[in-house]
Amino acid sequence: MGKSEEVVLLNYWPSPYGMRAMIALAEKGVQYEYVSVDVVNNKTQLLLQMNPVHKKVPVLIHNGSPVCESLVIVQYIDELWAGDAKPVFLPSDPYQRAQARFWAHYIDEIFEFGRKIWIKTGEEVEKGKKELVDSLKLMESQLGDKPYFGGEELGYVDIALVPYYSWFYTYEQFGNISIEAECPKLVDWAKRCMKKESVNKALPDPVKVHDFVVMLRKKFGVDS
Repeated sequence: MGKSEEVVLLNYWPSPYGMRAMIALAEKGVQYEYVSVDVVNNKTQLLLQMNPVHKKVPVLIHNGSPVCESLVIVQYIDELWAGDAKPVFLPSDPYQRAQARFWAHYIDEIFEFGRKIWIKTGEEVEKGKKELVDSLKLMESQLGDKPYFGGEELGYVDIALVPYYSWFYTYEQFGNISIEAECPKLVDWAKRCMKKESVNKALPDPVKVHDFVVMLRKKFGVDS
C-alpha cells in the first residue's frame, strides 16, 4: 500500500490548527480526503472514535490509524513523506530542531491570547491585546531578516504560525488594534507565505473568520 493512499483529514474550516495540517499535506504533495466536522455544534461519531481523548480537530487518519494534535500531525507528515525532493519542515541539526519545536509550542499560546480579545470583555480584552502584541513582536524578533522562520524555505515554525494570519482581522476588529502597524515585518512575512499555493488555499477569508466569531460571541452570550 502506497504512503499516499487512504489519507483522511478531519477538520473544521476556521481552525488554525487544521490549517497547519492542510499546509503540510499540500507542501508534501499528498492527496487526501477532507472531512468537515462542525466541532461547535456537532462532534461526529467518527471524530469521537478517532480522537477520544481531546475530541478535537484536526485528526489525520492514515490507513485507518489516527494521528492527533496539529504539531504532532505536521511532524508525522514531515517524517512519513520524506525524500524524492520533497520539502523538509524540521531542521536536521538536533539543536535547531529542538528550537523549532520550542517556538512552535509557544505559538499555541498566541491563539489563547487572541481568544481573550474576542471572547472576553473589559480588562481581560486589554490584557489579551497586550499579550497578543507582545507575543507577535517576540516572533517578529525571532524571524529577524530571514524570509521564513525556516530560513530560505517554509518550515515547521512557519507552518505553525501562518494560519493565525487569517485571524488577524478578527483580533484587530475586536481589539481596535493594527497588527501591521505593531509588527510590520511579521505581516510582510505572512504576505510572503500567502504567495505559496499551499498556504493560500488553506487559509480562509479573514472576513469569513470574523463573521464566524460574531456568531460564536452570540452563542457564548458575549453579545446579545
